[in-house]
Amino acid sequence: MKGRAMATDNDRIARDVLAAVGGTENVTSATHCMTRLRINLKDESIPDDGKMKAIKGVLGAQWSGGQYQVIIGQNVPKVYEALIKLGVKGGGSIDENLDAGLTKEKLTPKKIGRNILNYLSKSMVGLIPLMMGAAMFRTVAVVAGPGMLNLWAEDSEIYTLFYTWLYNAGYYFMPIYLGWSAAKQLGASQQLGMMMGGVLIAPTLIGLATAGTTTTAIYGIPAVVNNYSTTVLPIILCIPVLWQVERFFKKVIPDMLATVFVPFLTMFVMVPVGLCILAPIGSILGGFLGVTLFNLGSAGGIVTIVALVVIAAFWEFLVMTGMHQVLIALGITQILTAGSEACVMVGGGIAQFATWGMAFGAFLRLKDPDAKGANLGYFLSGFLGGVTEPALYGCGFKYTRALSGMVVGGAVGGLIAGIFGVTCYVLGATNILGLVAFPAGGTGNLIWGCVASFAAFGVSAVVTYLFGFTSQQLEDDKNTAEAAKLAA
Repeated sequence: MKGRAMATDNDRIARDVLAAVGGTENVTSATHCMTRLRINLKDESIPDDGKMKAIKGVLGAQWSGGQYQVIIGQNVPKVYEALIKLGVKGGGSIDENLDAGLTKEKLTPKKIGRNILNYLSKSMVGLIPLMMGAAMFRTVAVVAGPGMLNLWAEDSEIYTLFYTWLYNAGYYFMPIYLGWSAAKQLGASQQLGMMMGGVLIAPTLIGLATAGTTTTAIYGIPAVVNNYSTTVLPIILCIPVLWQVERFFKKVIPDMLATVFVPFLTMFVMVPVGLCILAPIGSILGGFLGVTLFNLGSAGGIVTIVALVVIAAFWEFLVMTGMHQVLIALGITQILTAGSEACVMVGGGIAQFATWGMAFGAFLRLKDPDAKGANLGYFLSGFLGGVTEPALYGCGFKYTRALSGMVVGGAVGGLIAGIFGVTCYVLGATNILGLVAFPAGGTGNLIWGCVASFAAFGVSAVVTYLFGFTSQQLEDDKNTAEAAKLAA
């Protein structure tokens, strides 16, 4: 059944693409590479990029080298076969990387920044189903657990399965999943990308970190020991280097030896480079940044207000890199020793509301049913389940302007909390129940804690709704929504 559904979907894509380029009579010939259809047309004025991108299953379209390229993805061979069956003259597959043949743009700071964001966002977008699946297990556990409906006891097998086991199956192994996805984006070996992620969370390394060991040796080279599970930045830094190392060995090693020695030598080089240099960078930066922000937060007055604004605005970026762990550790220590904490834990909680607001604003703004449903899911996984990564990566890094909503909303909430001295007294939950951290400080503290949190949510939603999308994204969304209505 699944195979027939996929075949039908590929047939539909082929029909819609053919219609968008003027039908069989307007196509001279077509070929394909790994991800794109390459179509030669008689009348090149017919295709409309916006309408083409609105076709469900089409990822993009552009002209290059006199050919109209329609980006399909890994299922392009099946779409190509369906296109040929419709009467198009085919030229088979092209064994080349089309991106390498495109005219190279001059590298500018803006272009470099866009490339970095594209690399990060495309690497993460492929993992959204995984993150959403894992997040929903925890969401169900939170709703059914002792904190809300109390249908499941905290020590029950089903609660443990949903809240910890299945959730960790998605997030704990993030470096491995992301190693595969990032390698796929760059054209590196996906298997080696996964192996590099495995190196970062190998049981031996995790055991050393758990035991409190601070350093170890790789080939005699000192390496900082860290727990890289659930992190993003370490593997994101490693994969571009792995890609270049692998390319070098592919060039210098004879084909008859490549199968064995290219992966072996690539990993032989990457293990010390990754563990001794690249992966620790995030932790070192995080330690420095964490201590600095915490000290600023403890200074009082305007300094603390500014620190709280910064933490609430940029907290989710710290989560992305793993740097937030240092701040959380310091915040927990402060609560346990002093009984309260007025910066790190407050800012982190407010930032979560801003992230949920970003997803909710996108849900209200977008018209495509699939996009609306996805963003509603991102919002619910955070609001109920306390998991913000789906919203951050699925919404923020897909529509990068939407991140402005999250940042502005967090900053506004942090400013309110700083001015009115909002303080956390207990370790609250990471979902809506996180508001229980405020009542111990009195009615005023509870009121302003809620005001700051919901202000972050509301401002983020409004800014995302109004400014979170480019005109082209909104046009594509509109076209997709109209196509979905016609298909229905």
